[in-house]
Amino acid sequence: MSDDTTPPKQNMSYSMGGSVSAGASMAPTSAGASFGGASAPAPVNSQGATAGPLIKDVTTESFLDDVLEASKVAPVIVDFWAPWCGPCKQLGPVIEKAVTAANGAVTLAKMDIEKYPDVAGQMRIQSIPAVVAFVDGKPADAFMGAKPEREVKAFIDKIAAMNPNPPGADMNAVLDEADRLLKEEDYGGAADLYSSVLSQEPGSIDALAGIGHCYFAVGEHDKARELVATIPPEHHTEGALGTLVKSLELAEQANDLGDIAALAEASEADPKNHQARYDYAIALNAHGRREDAVDQLVAIVKADRKWEDDGAREKLLEFFTAWGNSDPATVAGRRALSSVLFS
Repeated sequence: MSDDTTPPKQNMSYSMGGSVSAGASMAPTSAGASFGGASAPAPVNSQGATAGPLIKDVTTESFLDDVLEASKVAPVIVDFWAPWCGPCKQLGPVIEKAVTAANGAVTLAKMDIEKYPDVAGQMRIQSIPAVVAFVDGKPADAFMGAKPEREVKAFIDKIAAMNPNPPGADMNAVLDEADRLLKEEDYGGAADLYSSVLSQEPGSIDALAGIGHCYFAVGEHDKARELVATIPPEHHTEGALGTLVKSLELAEQANDLGDIAALAEASEADPKNHQARYDYAIALNAHGRREDAVDQLVAIVKADRKWEDDGAREKLLEFFTAWGNSDPATVAGRRALSSVLFS
């Protein structure tokens, strides 16, 4: 490997027509925890950019799944780099920008050859940065050195044209079916379908939110939070993602309240103890007892609309956001709230 910061020569050697020999160390493994075939959010990559659905770090162990297998769905571009390589630092942001702009037609895998030299060695890569595009499990094209943005974009466009499953195909029917399975509590089936959407449209907010809801439903709240953290904050109030974010907030509030039995006892002991009733409602929601949670908060609104600056009504609205407008508890809750407010 070259260890200076001058642009390397074009001296990479490998067979463009064959597949990479993975060896014993390349057994299929997951880069993170998975649920129903859906990978957990990717980490922050070694060059400092936040890895998302389109850009991730890969290791020797994950190369088979994240590059060879993934390239059978959509082309994967591998950026072989190292921390000491000046041209690598120049190329990194340029190629990441171009891949992001391609909007899912290709994905980018970043491989630090200082930490993980085996794959680069097997491919006889002798200088970095080296960029190799994989299509259908095999190397399809490559370039060396820090190229200008227009050349990188042209390369990405060329590789994107090789995608047998270009993004933009109508996946609404798949999302609808995944949503149906989620409502029917078939979380594994739902997550599989959301993952299939992500294989076609890696940046799909609806599919990511759906997987997050699957995590939430089975009690994997930390994984749901990690997934949400990979999505830009400006989307956190939108649609299914907005309901997931609100559900996580309410669950965290419930965790701070203690035992639900004690909350129930305090609420029943003094019907005028609105704070106890309010806390009990939050705990009820966290335990899936939505109708009971509505009853507690509606009782507060009926008894004292001005309590805590209309806090009970505001909490009800938060519940409705978390449950979604079509949820039966939301429909019944809105009706109950209206009957109190306009009686």
